[in-house]
Amino acid sequence: MSDLFYSTDLLGEFDRLQRQMASLFSGFPASLRAMRSETFPPVNIGSTDDSIEIVAFAPGLDPAAIDVSIDKGLLTISGERKPSAPEADDETRVYARERFAGAFRRVVELPQHADPDKVDARYVNGCLIIRVGRSEASKPRAITVQ
Repeated sequence: MSDLFYSTDLLGEFDRLQRQMASLFSGFPASLRAMRSETFPPVNIGSTDDSIEIVAFAPGLDPAAIDVSIDKGLLTISGERKPSAPEADDETRVYARERFAGAFRRVVELPQHADPDKVDARYVNGCLIIRVGRSEASKPRAITVQ
């Protein structure tokens, strides 16, 4: 008699392993084509001592067509990106389209110490750079010891 134990449900074990792997990598798209259109434009968010900085990567947009607003601690970036390539016709077949076209809207929750009266937005080299100032009370300051 053998001391080795073999599971009779080998396919069930593979199914369990596949579910575990899918849950492990569920937050990462397999390719650009797997990303949802709501993720346009991709953003980086950081901060300095004086401001919160949001950089939205949106090449090919007309800066006048981008709307930026702040309401109740939410920064909203919205607009529309026009298609850059001609539509398919009788002679052209499109196999893949990775460049997003259409209306978009991104909402970023700002920290409580953001000052909505101190906002600067500019569009440089395909990047929308938004700086939201911090309230004076939240800025780091040096305290002298007496």
